[in-house]
Amino acid sequence: MKRNVELVVISDVHLGTYGCKAKELLRYLNSIQPKTLVLNGDIIDIWQFKKSYFPKPHLKVIRKILSFATKNTDVYYITGNHDEMFRKFTDFELGKLKVCNKICLTIDEKKTWIFHGDVFDASVQHSKWIAKLGGKGYDLLIIINNVVNWFLEKMGKEKYSFSKKIKNNVKKAVKYIGDFELTASELAIDNQYDYVVCGHIHQPQIREVINKKGSCTYLNSGDWIENLSALEYNEKEWKIFYYDDHKHLLKDDEAEEIPEMDNSALLKIVTNFS
Repeated sequence: MKRNVELVVISDVHLGTYGCKAKELLRYLNSIQPKTLVLNGDIIDIWQFKKSYFPKPHLKVIRKILSFATKNTDVYYITGNHDEMFRKFTDFELGKLKVCNKICLTIDEKKTWIFHGDVFDASVQHSKWIAKLGGKGYDLLIIINNVVNWFLEKMGKEKYSFSKKIKNNVKKAVKYIGDFELTASELAIDNQYDYVVCGHIHQPQIREVINKKGSCTYLNSGDWIENLSALEYNEKEWKIFYYDDHKHLLKDDEAEEIPEMDNSALLKIVTNFS
């Protein structure tokens, strides 16, 4: 049985990179029936796209998203920095699929502001070559990490995340995350939003932020490289979905068959943006 969910937010999937967990994401998407699906940036990694690497599971994720949009799900594709090429198609609509830079929704009478968050990143805005170089280094770190985790699993030991260790122990990284969350929250409070939803920093989070002007709930959907996380809103409550906590409940054959599409045609479309 599929779970009915009012709103699902995923971000930072990075399709087209070695670190992307497309198979796991597809199992998750096959297990839900959302009324609204928000793709909050960096879904396809145009920065690091290679014609030689875009495997079938990555294409199946795109097909699954398109199948949502052809049925009863409103799909918003919010552009991020890694898929910024799509910004030239801002306000494009195809059925229930809409491309945008941000969206403002009213959820149970609560004002909700959703955007990727790269606007707060100086390295992205002013030195894109530095950000792209950092992205390649991050992708290499994930590849090495995957190899290490394969050996750890074979030895019956827990997985280890190099990136999380760095983020949690390097003061600059901790400060950056804190500053990002605070900046987004203060802007939301200034504009009288109840919820502000971001991606970009690969750090899943739900927390209340209060200052002299008011309060809001800051949320971050995390990513599908390390955390394998999504935000879900249902029955007036936000939750972070972690794939690793639920993978034993997800079945590969749980969903109906995804409509057949020409994979070579899909890949050609993606290639045209790289």
